[in-house]
Amino acid sequence: MSDGNSLINFGDISKPAVVLIEKISDAIGGLSKPSQIRRIARAEADAERIKAINQLEISELQRRALNRFLLEEAKKQDNIESITAKALPCLREDADPKSVEDDWITNFFDKCRLISDKQMQSLWAKLLAGEANSPGSYSKRTIDILGSLDKTDALLFSTLCRFSWFLDQVFPFPLVYNEQDSIYTDHGISFDALEHLDSIGLINFSLIGVYERTGLPKHYPAFYYEAAINIEFPAGENNQLELGHVSLTKAGQELSLICASEPIPDFLEYILSRWKDNKLIVSCPYPLNSPVTRNIQIETAQHIDN
Repeated sequence: MSDGNSLINFGDISKPAVVLIEKISDAIGGLSKPSQIRRIARAEADAERIKAINQLEISELQRRALNRFLLEEAKKQDNIESITAKALPCLREDADPKSVEDDWITNFFDKCRLISDKQMQSLWAKLLAGEANSPGSYSKRTIDILGSLDKTDALLFSTLCRFSWFLDQVFPFPLVYNEQDSIYTDHGISFDALEHLDSIGLINFSLIGVYERTGLPKHYPAFYYEAAINIEFPAGENNQLELGHVSLTKAGQELSLICASEPIPDFLEYILSRWKDNKLIVSCPYPLNSPVTRNIQIETAQHIDN
């Protein structure tokens, strides 16, 4: 719990950050505005005075209830301010927090005010910043699902996202061809894990068929982190690419963009080998760390933010 001071440093923050803080304060109250910093200690002091005045008039049970209420509310306030503070550095200069709906903000903080784990707070902060950067990016259903996740669920989903490629869409696509292969099981992705992620609404997991892209051009780009890959199909017009047994739900797609991740060792080679076995010609037109490849990744990231 904080010592009464606001967790947010108002000394040097951007205009979008100021607008976001004011927007949150107007929507849920209790969050200090830059122009009028209020402290949790003030509320605690008021409560102490009430406690002293009524000490002879209320029961011991009531006093314990009052103390519990104060502690719980202070912890919630601490969580709200911590998540907000973590979100501010993630705001873009062209962010538009004023356009975020009050109902969205109310629902957001109603779901995250009990989150005290620092890693989970970072996830919530990225979601808040993402919505402020591009209002309408995250649905209330996505917030509800994130609110139902425990830390192990979030870590498992983040692991799955490490197997994701960018194809011809804004959102990444996890390529899971055979969940029994060691490349998956060695990192905790198994049949049971995928069924669990399916049950909590983050993915669609199908063993009957595979997801695929159809009607693709002869040359088709794919990206795995810093690797830009060109896929060349054999002669023919009905080119298709199998994508495995997993796809992300809408909530999964939205959350995948805020999951910090790093590539799985040897997964690039695993996928390229599989595509080659399917008679596809794959090549990397640029060295993995070349300026061209880095620019492609930057442009992809900017496309996602927009």
